Amino acid sequence: MALKTLPLDLAHLIETPDDVAGVLEAVFAEGNPSDIAHALGTVARSRGMSTLAEQTGLSRQALHKALSAEGNPTLDTFLKVIAALHLKLTVAPAEAA
Repeated sequence: MALKTLPLDLAHLIETPDDVAGVLEAVFAEGNPSDIAHALGTVARSRGMSTLAEQTGLSRQALHKALSAEGNPTLDTFLKVIAALHLKLTVAPAEAA
């Protein structure tokens, strides 16, 4: 008999602001845009997509689409989500190679 598995949804493991920061810092460090969108979507789901939709003025469907691994959120959407999650972005010089 084959073992049946379900995909792991990490949104259930993100509980604190430090968890959120850790997840997003890790994907930003890697720099893959689809991973960043997907991680932001995972964080958004951990906080409640309906609530986030209300706070951003975007529909749940639009957020799910933009914040998926296949998504490509606009800068406007990205900034609205960051603000609704009570996050701030900072910029620092890249380390020299």
